[in-house]
This record gives sequence, C-alpha cells and structure tokens, in this order.
Amino acid sequence: MAEPALAPRLLDTLQDALQRAERPRPRAVARWPHAHWLAVGTVCLGAFLGQLTASVTSLVFPALEQRFDAGFAAVEWVSLSYLLVLVALLAPVGRLSDLVGRKTMYLGGFAVFAAASLGAGLAGSLAVLVACRAVQAVGGAMMQANSVALVARGVPERAMRTALGIQAAAQALGLALGPTLGGLLVTHASWRWAFWVNVPIGLLGILAGWFLLPRTFPDGRRPARPARSKDAGGRFDLAGLLLLAGASTALLLALSAASGLPLPGWAVAALAVLAVLAAAGLVRQERRADRPIVPPGLVNTPGIRAGLVVALIGYLLLFCPLVLEPVVLAGRGVPAATAGVVITALPAAFALAATVGGGLLPRGWSDAVRCRAGALLAAAGLLVLAVLPAPGAGAAVGPLLAAGYGLGLLLPANNALVMRAIPAQSSAVGGGLVNMVRSLGTALGTALPVLAVHLAGAASGGRAVLLLLAAVAVLAARLSAR
Repeated sequence: MAEPALAPRLLDTLQDALQRAERPRPRAVARWPHAHWLAVGTVCLGAFLGQLTASVTSLVFPALEQRFDAGFAAVEWVSLSYLLVLVALLAPVGRLSDLVGRKTMYLGGFAVFAAASLGAGLAGSLAVLVACRAVQAVGGAMMQANSVALVARGVPERAMRTALGIQAAAQALGLALGPTLGGLLVTHASWRWAFWVNVPIGLLGILAGWFLLPRTFPDGRRPARPARSKDAGGRFDLAGLLLLAGASTALLLALSAASGLPLPGWAVAALAVLAVLAAAGLVRQERRADRPIVPPGLVNTPGIRAGLVVALIGYLLLFCPLVLEPVVLAGRGVPAATAGVVITALPAAFALAATVGGGLLPRGWSDAVRCRAGALLAAAGLLVLAVLPAPGAGAAVGPLLAAGYGLGLLLPANNALVMRAIPAQSSAVGGGLVNMVRSLGTALGTALPVLAVHLAGAASGGRAVLLLLAAVAVLAARLSAR
C-alpha cells in the first residue's frame, strides 16, 4: 500500500524547519583563516565531557551503595544504562543528523546532557538516577554521533589527522582527570557533584557551538531532495534499532551475570542466545531495510569495515587496563592514591601521542603505517606488563606509557582513514558508527577485567587478560594493512 501523502509532507516541513534553525557563525569568525580550529575546540568540549563523565562515575559507586543501601550489582546500572542507550542510539542519531543538521543536533546534545546531569545530581532514588543517566546518554549520542563528522568536514584535508588527534587528546584528558576529580568531589563535597560538574561544561558547549560551529548546510543551501522513491521515502528502521539495542543489552547483561550479577545460570545462557539471535536478526534486517541504521553497503566496504574493527579493538585496549590495573595493584598492596597516579600514565601518554607524538615519526609514513606502528607498540607494552613478575607501582609505569603512546598513534590515524573512506553525504552516519564501536569497545573493556578477576582472581586473571590484549593488538596491526 502506498504511503499517505500527508506524512511525507509533514516530515519534509519538519526537516526544513530544523535545517533553517541552524544559525551561521558571525561573519568575523567565518572569515578568519583559522576558524576551523575554533570549531575543533568546540568539538573537543564534547569529547572531554563524554570521557570525563565516564571516568568520574566509577568513583562514586561506593558512595551510591551507601546512600541508596544497594549492592554493587544494582549500582552498576548507573554506568550500564548509559552505555546501552549510547550504543543503541549512535547510529540512528547519526543518520538523523545528516537530515536535520549536525550543528543543530550537536547543540541539542549539550542541552540534553546538561539537563540530565542536573537531574542525576538531584535524584532521590537509585531508579531515578539510572533513568537520568539513560537520558544523559541520549544527549551523549547526539554529541558523539556528530563529533567526528564535524571535525572531518570542517577542517582542510591536510589538517584532518591533527584535528582528530586533538579531539582524541581531549577525550584522553577527560579520561585522565576523571578519577582525580571524582575522588576530590566525593571526599570533599558529595557524589551529586560528580554529575553537577557537567552542567557548566554543557552550557559552555552550547555557547561555543552557537558562535563557532559552521552551518551544516552553508548559506542555507540544502542537498537537493530527489524524487521520492522507495529508497528515499522508506520508513525509519525501528526494527533495526530494537535489534541493535537487544543484542547489545543481552550481551552486556550476560557478561555482567557471568561476572557476579546474581542471575540463575539458565538466565545467563538465555541472554547469550538472545544476543546471538538479535545480532543475526540485525544483519538480516539491515540488508532489506529501506533506510538501514547500519548501512551494509557502508560497513561492508573493506577499508571501512577493517577500520571499525580496529577502532573497537583500540578502545578495548585503552579501557581494559584502566579497569584492571587498579585491582591488580591493590591486590599487591599498592595504595589507591598511588595506583591512581600510576594508571594516569596510560591516558597521559595517549594524549601526548595523539597531539604531538606523530611528529616524531618519519614524514613519509602513511596513516596505515602509523596504525601498524602504534598497534605493535601497544602490544609490546601490554606484553611486558603481563610477563613482569609481580611488578610494583613503579615497574608498571613504563609498559603503561608504551601502551598509551601506541594507542595514541593508532586511533587518530585509523579514524582519519575511516572518515576519508566515507562519502560526505553519510559523514554523520559514519561518525556515529565510529563512536558506536568505540562505545562497544569501552563496554567490553569494562566487562572483560571484571569477568577475568571474578573467575581467576586478580593476579592470574589480570595476567591472562593482558596476554589476550597483546594478541588482540597484534590483530589490529594486521587489520591496519588495508
């Protein structure tokens, strides 16, 4: 049956209104030859905010357990709810942003994130806090789905790798500052400030984006709308969204249950089966959907497919040691304050390599060569960390610096390769895919150490995880030869 004519007209009217809502930058800003760096700085605010809230939140778990008289399995949903919503929404929000405007969606993300952070700090129950975190993830998806696209399409080709490196450094800075800031806020103020700290940063992001980000459709010239056809006028891929959310939710719940979440064995097995079935259903659905959330033609392009896998591996390698090493060091009697300083070596080296570290490499090296070199350096650092006989705090610093530096070389170069391979009209969708696999890598990097420690203890489980990560880093080097 033909789609009623009224619905397309209403959608077109709404799309036009949202596109016109984007305001251009002031002329003085737009005419400045280096205005693109102001836009990069604005995107870095969102990148910093996203990683800051990820690392701060883990520090408030003990306070939340005491405040709400809840176990760790329940409090863990403060993080889990955020990750699940983020993974589910990144790709569809990226597709929506291509239609209504990346600037509009990005600024809206700051607003939603700040409002939800305010609500999270005011929450009077754990259920309300978890709900506010889910809403916060909606704002996070609106920012993250557009961040890479705003950088890639807003800077000259020659500056793309540097700009993506600066963005990665902003993420690493938020990641590195989070534990220290979270500890100070919980100790000297309240756990509520771990969420309220996001509000002024969000307001600053709205102001900066309004004045410094260029319009998605310059001078009001929107892409020509082709004659409506099945492909152009298909319905939103709701089935794909539900299958994506179901697969990621079931997978993370199964991993959490295997790591100690009090669920019966049959429930864990059922969740694992559900994750597999939902993933298979998603593949089938995306192949026949008019407007797929994860376009098979885009993902199946060899360079893009390999780049997305490398991005997932890279963030798995980045987050797994951040969760694992504090547990391992604590088991060896290292004080928590000292362990925090030691762990900072990883994101600090990541930030250094992502910004200026690439300049130490030969100028003739391509991004693919930089990816391989970074992955192999990360593998070496993780391998040394795994085989050292019961290293103390000082002995762990060197391997963590090497691993962080290698990842700082790998991820910006890999993201640049992916974004260059994605057509301009699908840049926000591509950016959403990059951020979606990044979030999956982060979630797996959080769940894997907990599972290993639960099954084998801190020492043996930690060594096994580090050896596995070193092998996966070598795989990333192999995939980078594309």
